[in-house]
Amino acid sequence: MQNTTYLQTAQHNGGTLPASHTVTLPQLWDQKVLAAYLGKSTAWCERARWAGDGPRFVKLGRHVRYRADDVLAWIEDSARTCSGEASS
Repeated sequence: MQNTTYLQTAQHNGGTLPASHTVTLPQLWDQKVLAAYLGKSTAWCERARWAGDGPRFVKLGRHVRYRADDVLAWIEDSARTCSGEASS
C-alpha cells in the first residue's frame, strides 16, 4: 500500500480538492527569519527559546520552526504601557 495523501492523489490525477478537504497551513519561520523580523541575533533567539522567554516554537525532528501567528501573539503579549509593568 502506497503512503500518499489525498492531495497528492488529486494532483497526480489532475483533479482538484473539494473545499471540505482543503486546509490553510501556518507559515513557518526558521530562526534566521525570526531574528531578521525581530531585529535580533540568532543567538538571542536561541537563548530566548532555552529560557522560555521567546515565542512558542515547533520542533520538526531536529529543526525548530516558529509559526508566524505564534510570533505575532508573543509580540502582542509583550506590549506594555509602562516600563515598570510586570510581564504577563
